[in-house]
Amino acid sequence: MLSTSLRSLTSKPFSSSSSSSSSSSSSSSLRYPQWSGLQKWREGPLNENRFWGPTGPQPPSSIIQEPNEIEVESPIDLGSSSSSSLAEMGALVLSTADPLIKSKLSHLAYSKWRQENLPVGVVQPPARPARPSKPQLVSPKEIPDPKNSGLPLNAFMLHNLAHVELNAIDLAWDTVVRFSPYAELLGEGFFADFAHVADDESRHFAWCSQRLAELGFSYGDMPAHNMLWRECEKSSDEVTARLAVIPLVQEARGLDAGPRLVKKLIGFGDHRTSNIVARIADEEVAHVAVGVNWFLSVCQKMGRAPCSTFKDILKEYNVELKGPFNYSARDEAGIPREWYDPSSTNKQDKNKQLSEVYERLACIISMEKENSSLNKPGG
Repeated sequence: MLSTSLRSLTSKPFSSSSSSSSSSSSSSSLRYPQWSGLQKWREGPLNENRFWGPTGPQPPSSIIQEPNEIEVESPIDLGSSSSSSLAEMGALVLSTADPLIKSKLSHLAYSKWRQENLPVGVVQPPARPARPSKPQLVSPKEIPDPKNSGLPLNAFMLHNLAHVELNAIDLAWDTVVRFSPYAELLGEGFFADFAHVADDESRHFAWCSQRLAELGFSYGDMPAHNMLWRECEKSSDEVTARLAVIPLVQEARGLDAGPRLVKKLIGFGDHRTSNIVARIADEEVAHVAVGVNWFLSVCQKMGRAPCSTFKDILKEYNVELKGPFNYSARDEAGIPREWYDPSSTNKQDKNKQLSEVYERLACIISMEKENSSLNKPGG
């Protein structure tokens, strides 16, 4: 396997032989600017705005409930001994099949962990997350087009997004649970960030479910694919691969697709749904930024160059990068363009060569000016 596994790092986590390369990697990682809102996102209060009101997100009131919340409330219990750590609660979320219960439980788990200062813990994750009987999971080629889906275009796009958000809940919790044995190596901040991501994704799913219900539909009304979880399974044994494949590829694709989806919804005349999608796309910047931050951190600990490591992982795991890219959102999240766009690397090389030529020309011109001034006859 190309990528150094965490198991090898635990046997010799920071040996003297790797310290010099780590320090050089540390200096290189300083070249990558973080998303400016990362610290504010980390330190912000719990977000209870799980209902989409007339003017945007708001907390559910005693009158307004999340979709099917009457059924959701009763099965949830986080007071048992199986919820004494973050990893245990994450495993509970992963083992929950009902999407609405999973979404609510995800928020309760993150809230409990933050409020009660519970440890990360160590738990073996389930082989795969529990799934409801609907939607039927098919290959991407078998997904019906909008005309044959039985849903109007806005509900069709919203259902696809709801499926992505539900998978994102599981992807974030699987990262927490699967790598919990390496909490000492990775640090508590790693798990805090990905539990926070899971909480955000659960809120996004709640918005999508609410809006689908308003349109007269529900999650499961059309088939969906299982590609996202397959990508997760690919990276189940290596933290750098998980960070590269999920936040830096899959979630970054959301940054690319979000504005296009918003534009289509506005064209369809559904401004309420377009506002929900725009807000979700905006909040995904934090999730990609988290991936960049921890990818750089792990590369530093491994003494690996981030750019070449990212490209090597994508090649090893057969992950394809497809444009068009939303450069402004990716730049904001902190993904360097040379990591994913070959044309950007070529431009940088050309710019570097041109700057060297300009410097040489400037030096020659300066020397010629000095020579001409020396050769001038005295006045």
